[in-house]
Amino acid sequence: MAKLPVISGKQAVKAFQKAGWYVDRRARSRHIIMKKNGMKTTLSIPEHKELDRGLLRALIRDAYMPVNEFIDLLR
Repeated sequence: MAKLPVISGKQAVKAFQKAGWYVDRRARSRHIIMKKNGMKTTLSIPEHKELDRGLLRALIRDAYMPVNEFIDLLR
């Protein structure tokens, strides 16, 4: 399994947008809520300078995306 890089919340949002997710709204607690057409799953991404690798892995799993594909989207 590929090792996830340490990235910010903004970088994660940009990568998920490349995969077809869109920003639904911003929560008052500095979280970005993302959705994708045809899916009931929502992603709640905090606007932190650094996301914990465990949280990032959980977001990728919730998006039904392989880790390697997500890493490619970061480039």
